[in-house]
Amino acid sequence: MKIVIAGLGIIGGSYAKAIKKYTDHTVIGINRSKKPLEMALECGAIDREGTLDDLKDADMLIIGTYPKYAVEFVRTNGHLINKNCIVTDTSGIKTAICMDMVRLSEQFGFTFVGTHPMAGKETNGFVSSDADLFQNASCILVPCKAQKKDIKKVEDFVRSIGFTQTPVVTPKVHDRMIAFTSQVPHVLACAYVLSPLCKNHQGFSAGSYRDVSRVAKINAEMWTELFLENKEPLVSELDTLLDNLYRMRNSIANNDSQSIYEQLMEGRKIKEELGE
Repeated sequence: MKIVIAGLGIIGGSYAKAIKKYTDHTVIGINRSKKPLEMALECGAIDREGTLDDLKDADMLIIGTYPKYAVEFVRTNGHLINKNCIVTDTSGIKTAICMDMVRLSEQFGFTFVGTHPMAGKETNGFVSSDADLFQNASCILVPCKAQKKDIKKVEDFVRSIGFTQTPVVTPKVHDRMIAFTSQVPHVLACAYVLSPLCKNHQGFSAGSYRDVSRVAKINAEMWTELFLENKEPLVSELDTLLDNLYRMRNSIANNDSQSIYEQLMEGRKIKEELGE
């Protein structure tokens, strides 16, 4: 296949590197700034720098940008996209963009299959990309109105570069689950390190501190967009978290050892039942 990747950040760059390492597909890179393209060419992650004309005969277009830029890219350049092309994004939210992407696919004739690679690092940009970032990871498929044969094509592709789980869900289910598994932990980590004590943690911290605070080293621009685009599911999950925190807080404040014990055992039981 001829695969065009628009956006060579950590995810788009990792896609490029993984495709070149594990498949024989041709990879064409498009990026707004030149430096990632130069690095990608130098390390062999792309076969060449592309132009918008490459969309005319692309078999697959992977958009590795923030959600709003993904929609903007397709809206602006959709008339150039090969009608046999499968377009996929890498966005961490889906409801907010799938409606636009489906409408644009119907307008311009290409096929859209949303994807969300569940992989990343605390650092960003092409310099942080890794050919093995997706090994044994999950890639969520959000096909919207795509046909089964096209969903299968995307599933086979992502598995060829290392993904081992490919759950297929609706945009609504995706966004509700991601609010819980990804967005809440990022909110929690940032709120946690805002404590005045954080600056003095060295010498007093170990695994617990690292586990809770790890993702606070955040791409603020991207996550602001993701939080607001997924506002309703995220606020709902944060309300649940706050309820649980207040329940524990009040039990501690009231010296209610039985309640504390029961809540701790409830959490432990859930983790044990999940085999984690």
